[in-house]
Amino acid sequence: MKLISLNTWGGRVTQDLMAFIESHKEVDIFCLQEIYHNRPNDLPVEEKMSQCAFNLNRDIAERLPHHINYFKPHIKDWWYGLAAFIKEDIEIVREGDIPIYDVPEYNGGGNHARNLQYIEFKKEGKNITVMNVHGLWNGKGKGDSEERLKQSDAILDFVKGLKTPYVLCGDFNLRPDTQSLKKFKEFGMRDLIEEYNITSTRTSLYGKEEGYADYAFISEGIEVRDFKVLPDEVSDHAALYLDFD
Repeated sequence: MKLISLNTWGGRVTQDLMAFIESHKEVDIFCLQEIYHNRPNDLPVEEKMSQCAFNLNRDIAERLPHHINYFKPHIKDWWYGLAAFIKEDIEIVREGDIPIYDVPEYNGGGNHARNLQYIEFKKEGKNITVMNVHGLWNGKGKGDSEERLKQSDAILDFVKGLKTPYVLCGDFNLRPDTQSLKKFKEFGMRDLIEEYNITSTRTSLYGKEEGYADYAFISEGIEVRDFKVLPDEVSDHAALYLDFD
């Protein structure tokens, strides 16, 4: 099974991103973050969002005609969130999402509610769960906070109920040295970013020094054939590529 995890940056580098998706259409699973889905045209557009692709989910789906698309908004009935694309020949056992961070009175900006998307599938008689996450952004860097620690606990509470091997991937908005991230390793997950000596998951389009944000964790029962950060500059995040059984 081949999987790509990517924070798409809202599709700001649209043409290159679409070419990247088309060139990797043989990949079985895409776990994508910062996805717009039918954003209403009458909403105001902030300057920093002016280059975003507000129908990004549709644009990607058009380039992956043999994948099934699952979109999960961060907030109910919203037009921004997580998306997974799964090859149509893969048997889906169940799919959905759970809340991992709540903002009772959201007033705009990046500090919005967060969720975890999950898909359990069967391939060649083996059930596996893949989880896609975009962790809390608070405008104060990528260190620990009470909210991020609780977010990790919420993820682990869900993971503890799984009866399958699993992959947990996405943009966690965390440094490698945070307790929020270490919780996953202490639980027994393998951190592939650490294991494969990855030194950055950002591209030259990212204007800050912090080199980490994106991670892939796996449980027992997942055999890694290949793991790497792809060189394509289609976002301010680099794409993570995992080939596994």
